[in-house]
Amino acid sequence: MNRQYITALITTLLICAGCNAKQVEVHDPVMTKMGDTYYVFSTGPGITYYQSKDLTHWQLVGRVFEDQPSWAKSVSPSFNDHIWAPDVYQKNGLFYVYYSISAFGKNTSAIGVTVNKSLDPSSPDYEWQDQGIVVQSVPNRDDWNAIDPAIIEDEKGNIWMSFGSFWSGLKLVKLDDSLTRPAEPQQWYNLASRPEDPVGAIEAPYIFNKNDYYYLFVSFDFCCRRMDSTYKIMVGRSKSVTGPYLDKDGKDMLQGGGSLVLKGNKDWIALGHNAAYTFDSKDYLVFHAYETADNGIQKLRILPMTWKNDWPVVNPDDLNHFTTELQK
Repeated sequence: MNRQYITALITTLLICAGCNAKQVEVHDPVMTKMGDTYYVFSTGPGITYYQSKDLTHWQLVGRVFEDQPSWAKSVSPSFNDHIWAPDVYQKNGLFYVYYSISAFGKNTSAIGVTVNKSLDPSSPDYEWQDQGIVVQSVPNRDDWNAIDPAIIEDEKGNIWMSFGSFWSGLKLVKLDDSLTRPAEPQQWYNLASRPEDPVGAIEAPYIFNKNDYYYLFVSFDFCCRRMDSTYKIMVGRSKSVTGPYLDKDGKDMLQGGGSLVLKGNKDWIALGHNAAYTFDSKDYLVFHAYETADNGIQKLRILPMTWKNDWPVVNPDDLNHFTTELQK
């Protein structure tokens, strides 16, 4: 055998060794880092979360809630232990995990928050302490939906929570110093909506501060339909955390504006509900994508994010280059 053939054979074997590796299946992923370990939290029973040292190989840690939040059924009587769309935020030596209790397709919803000193279950400091409801939406009272929370700290150190799904669109509320309740007097803002869309299909806001701008990432269209999903990631930007957020054409996101960041292709039918991070001076876009080859099962994707003219750029080819592997 010649040297080129041997090299090609070894490369093929190495690639195929991972062909049957199980990828990390998550919905609505968010991420943080503690020490040298990354953690991803996602929608699921009790909020499932995973850990990794390298962003590729992941292990299941467990769940945040062993039992359901004590208040869950008072908000949604049909609650079945499935907690939606978390966010994780680190501040003052604590980890805050915000989460959603909701009835699917209704705005019978509330966002809660639970707090821990550590994300490592083997740590003596590990203990989740639920702080209850942050905001709640009630049918026939509110035209917004208390779901899909995400936290952003502005340049003055104020903490804000963006949230929302369908209905009248995406909202922003300032939190108090405890990070568990709206600040008083309350400050609320409208961020984005799709008034021209028949069902107002917009959700999952995530604000990321970079390049002297605040970038509002959102998901357009529909998740959760396997091969019929149409999710895609859009963005606008503003000099102020409260907006207005404009797309590349200058259209206000409150009027349906949004510039495309990433959409589905032949291998990944749809993708969305993203978060954005900077780790070790590198920017990443984190989201779930529905894999065509696996009948639309959702998989974790963590892709490099670069910038062109102060707008985020993600290479769609990286959907197949940066995969994840679930280890025991």
